[in-house]
Amino acid sequence: MTTTPVDAVDADRTLKAKHRAMWALGDYPALAGDLISDLGARLVEACSVRSGDRVLDVAAGSGNAAIPAALAGANVVASDLTPELFESGQRQAAERGAELEWKQGDAEALPFADGEFDTVISCVGVMFAPHHQASADELVRVCRPGGTIGLLSWTPEGFIGQMFATMKPYAPPPPPGAQPPPMWGSEDHVRGLLGDRVTDVSARRQTVTIDHFRDPESFRDYFKSHYGPTIAVYRAIAEDPGRVAALDRELADLVARYDSGDQTTVMEWEYLLLTARKAT
Repeated sequence: MTTTPVDAVDADRTLKAKHRAMWALGDYPALAGDLISDLGARLVEACSVRSGDRVLDVAAGSGNAAIPAALAGANVVASDLTPELFESGQRQAAERGAELEWKQGDAEALPFADGEFDTVISCVGVMFAPHHQASADELVRVCRPGGTIGLLSWTPEGFIGQMFATMKPYAPPPPPGAQPPPMWGSEDHVRGLLGDRVTDVSARRQTVTIDHFRDPESFRDYFKSHYGPTIAVYRAIAEDPGRVAALDRELADLVARYDSGDQTTVMEWEYLLLTARKAT
């Protein structure tokens, strides 16, 4: 029998506690509603979710994909490491007439039985779990044979991938074994994670239009107050005004490079939409 060293267990608990705290910073539910509210519905449609299906939304946040799945008539569980995000999701679900279950869960150790769900989805969620193979293994495990796995993830080359690349030099070094989130936006990477346990893989790159901001500085300041990963990076360099100013400039410059608008800032954010069927 193989056992996990106590030190490794403690390190994992500490890491997950940091992740939970990071995503509770700011106001991610508001950000998701302001900027990417239609992405969850796109993923649900791509997975052909139907009435009566058992659906799990992994790293669901405030239910950007879980709520549309419930409105399609599915029996939905929204799971996330950060239950602080559920309150907003529960309020949105009630306003839209969606009924679903909310359950705290680690994407790398989901609290569900093997093959429990017909469809397992994650909309820019599971990509932020630090250990990619562990998360992929769990997605496959809880999906029934012949069921659907659907993932929507920011690409490394797209805006969000490049934003993380811009912030990386200012952030504390990642823990051993942690992998960059935007790797989930690489089709080859995800195919490698899922391996021969899935068939009928369909992957396509698409974009979502972001026209919420007046100028690059407005975007930067919004993310500094709303987006947990950005807030965490700025907190890490708060005692160094020079580095804060440098990151301020770099983020604004990044937005300017992607900006195609005239009177206001308009960006196209690229993501990978991948669906697969679990092998029988």
